Amino acid sequence: MVKSREVNQDSRMPKVMSAFTIMIYSDYTGYPFPTAPPVDPFAKIRVDDCGKTKGCFRYGKPGCNAETCDYFLSYRRIGADVEFELSADTDGWVAVGFSSDKKMGGDDVMACVHDDNGRVRIHHFYNVGQWAKEIQRNPARDEEGVFENNRVTCRFKRPVYVPREETIVDLHLSWYYLFAWGPAIQGSITRHDIDSPPVSERVVSIYKYEDIFMPSAAYQTFSSPFCLLLISSGFRMAWLDLSTRNMFRQDKIHQLV
Repeated sequence: MVKSREVNQDSRMPKVMSAFTIMIYSDYTGYPFPTAPPVDPFAKIRVDDCGKTKGCFRYGKPGCNAETCDYFLSYRRIGADVEFELSADTDGWVAVGFSSDKKMGGDDVMACVHDDNGRVRIHHFYNVGQWAKEIQRNPARDEEGVFENNRVTCRFKRPVYVPREETIVDLHLSWYYLFAWGPAIQGSITRHDIDSPPVSERVVSIYKYEDIFMPSAAYQTFSSPFCLLLISSGFRMAWLDLSTRNMFRQDKIHQLV
């Protein structure tokens, strides 16, 4: 009898297991697979902190901000890093170069590039003359970027101090900042949008926060430094021309006498 009972129990096991399996399967397939956590949206660049807790450069229309300037850059120190925020009116790339002079060539460049997949990635370049060579060693970290409203915007950090390297500068030193942006083809940068991209008027220190505005060509007025330079040069040329004419007249008078 015991043996028969064991056989009967064994004979019921497939039915029990089958029912248990069906119950688990139906319960499991009744719920969707867990999805990946949502990606945090890109936090908008705050311009009210410019000149206070971070330094800013704005190029474009007077009163523009990070969403309306032709070009915008901010920087601030965070521990052993410097955080940069860049934005430009382009569907390709936006960059900042660190230079020992105001000319392109021999510069450390960080660029945010919009690729064909809609992503914005941070790349490291070194200017060899007028050509930007991509460098595999990229000091950027905590990078994020977005392409919205026909603008490329990004944020990243890079260390203040780096081991001595020709293509990567130490940011604790002061450098001229070169500002540039332009189109990209399949994630590769091409020539910048304007022939003479803006440059910081003087070397920039990461230990000093300023809010500097540079008017684009369409908004340069008689009060802008660029126009004042042209006006002063024009006055000087006019004065030299008038002086030359007076000297010529005096010579003619002496000859007549």
